[in-house]
Amino acid sequence: MELVGSTLTATYAHPRPTPTNFLPAISTMASSYKNRFPHYSLTHSLSLPWRPSTYYKVAAITPTLAPFSKSSQGLTQSKMLPFVSNRTALFTRYTPDDWYRSNLTNYKESETSRHSAERLRVDTSRMIQDKDQQTRKTQTDTTKNLGERVNDIVFWKSELNHEIDEMIGETNALTDMKKRLERALAETEGPLQVAQECLLHREKRMGIDLVHDDVEKQLLTEVDVIKSCQERMKRHLDKAIAQLASDRAAQHELEKDLSDKQAAHRIDDKCHHLRNTSDGISYYRGVERVDATISVPESWAKFTDDNVLRSQSERAASSKLRDDIENLLVVTANEMWNQFNRVNVAFTNRISETADAKNKIQTHLAKTLQEIFQTEMTIAAIRKAIRDKGPPLKVAHTRLDERTRRPNVELCRDSTQLRLVNEVHEIDDTIQNLQQRLRDAEDTLQMLVHTKSNLEHDLAVKANSLFIDQEKCMGMRKTFPNTLRLVGYA
Repeated sequence: MELVGSTLTATYAHPRPTPTNFLPAISTMASSYKNRFPHYSLTHSLSLPWRPSTYYKVAAITPTLAPFSKSSQGLTQSKMLPFVSNRTALFTRYTPDDWYRSNLTNYKESETSRHSAERLRVDTSRMIQDKDQQTRKTQTDTTKNLGERVNDIVFWKSELNHEIDEMIGETNALTDMKKRLERALAETEGPLQVAQECLLHREKRMGIDLVHDDVEKQLLTEVDVIKSCQERMKRHLDKAIAQLASDRAAQHELEKDLSDKQAAHRIDDKCHHLRNTSDGISYYRGVERVDATISVPESWAKFTDDNVLRSQSERAASSKLRDDIENLLVVTANEMWNQFNRVNVAFTNRISETADAKNKIQTHLAKTLQEIFQTEMTIAAIRKAIRDKGPPLKVAHTRLDERTRRPNVELCRDSTQLRLVNEVHEIDDTIQNLQQRLRDAEDTLQMLVHTKSNLEHDLAVKANSLFIDQEKCMGMRKTFPNTLRLVGYA
C-alpha cells in the first residue's frame, strides 16, 4: 500500500469532524462480534422465557407399591378420584364474550409484537450496515493517517541519518585537525628549547663580547614569538576539545532521536499493516482512556527540527574552528620561520663581525710582536752604543789627567786642552742621550708587551665568542623543523 503524507501536513494533525447522526449502539449484540467477547453467564432475568421452573416448582412424586390390604379393596371408584362432574358451584365461569375478547386481545398483541419485531429487524439491519460502513471508513482513515505518520517518520529519519553522517564527518575532520594542532604544538618545543639554549650559551661569552647585541635581541624576540604561538595554539586546542564535546553531544541527541524514530517507525508500520484478519490482535480494555502522549505533531516535528538545527549550528561552528586552526597553523609557522631566519641573519652578521675583529686583532698582534722584536733589538743596540762610548771617554779622561801633570808654564790652556774638555763633554752628553733613549725604549717595550697581552686576551675572547655563535648556536639551529611539521603534518 502506498503511504501518503507529508511533514506537518498529515491528516492526523487535524481532527475529523464528529458525525451528527448515529444509530443506536449495537454493543449488546454479541452475534455481531462473532462471539469474540469474553463469556459472561446470563442472569435469571434474561432466561425467564425459557425457564418455566423459575416461578414454578415441579413436584416430584416417586410412586411406591403399597402392600395389598383389605381396606383398599372396599374403596369405590367414586371415593378414589374426584371427577369434573363432581365440581361445585364455587369455581368461576367465563362468558363467551370474555372468551372472544380474550382472543381478540391476543390477536392484537401478537400483531403489535410482530410489527415491533419487524421494525426492530429492519432498523437493526440498517444500523448494522451503517455501522459496518462507518467502521470500515474509520479504519481506512486511521490506516491512511498511520501511513502518513510513517511517511513523516521516514522523512525525519532520512534527515537525521543525513545529519548524523555529516556530523560524524565533521567530528572526524575536527579530530584530525586537533591532532595536527597537537603535533604542531609539540613541534614548537624544539625551537623554543634551541632559542633558550642559545641565550644560555651566549651568557658564557667573556669580557667586552658579553654585549646586548642584535643576536640577543632577536633570540629574545624568537622566544617571545614561540611562546605567543604556543599560547594561541593552546587556546584553540581548548576550543577544539570543547567543540568536540558539543559535536558529540549534538550527535548523541541525533542518535537518540533516530533510535526513537526507528522504534516509532517499527510500531507505526506494524500498526499500519494490521488488518482484521491479522494475527496478534486482541482486546485491551480501557486502552482508549489511557493518554500517554507527551507531544503534538507540531512539537514533535519541532523537537527533531531543533535537534537538526542544533547539529547544523555545531557543524558550522566546528567548520569555522577548523578554518581558524588552519589559518593559525599557517600564521604561526610563518611567524616562527621568519623570526628563525632573522635570528640566523643576525648570527651570520655577528659571526662575520667577530671573525673580522679577530682577524684584525691577529694582524695587530703580529705587528705588535714584530715591533716588540724591533724594540728589543733597538734596546740592545743602545746598550751596545753606551758600552762603546766607554773607551773613548776613558781615553779623553786619561789624556786630560796626564796633561795636568805638565810642569809650570807648560800647563797651557791651549786648543788641545779645550778640545779634550769638549770631547769629554760631548761623550758625556752622548751617553746621557743614549741612556735616556734606552729608558724610552724600555718603556715602549713594556707598553708593547702590555698591548700584546691585551690583544692576546681579546683574541681569546673573540675566539670563544666565535665558537659559541658559530659552533654551538648555529650547530643547534640546523635542527629547526620544516614548515610541514610546523603546520602539524607528520
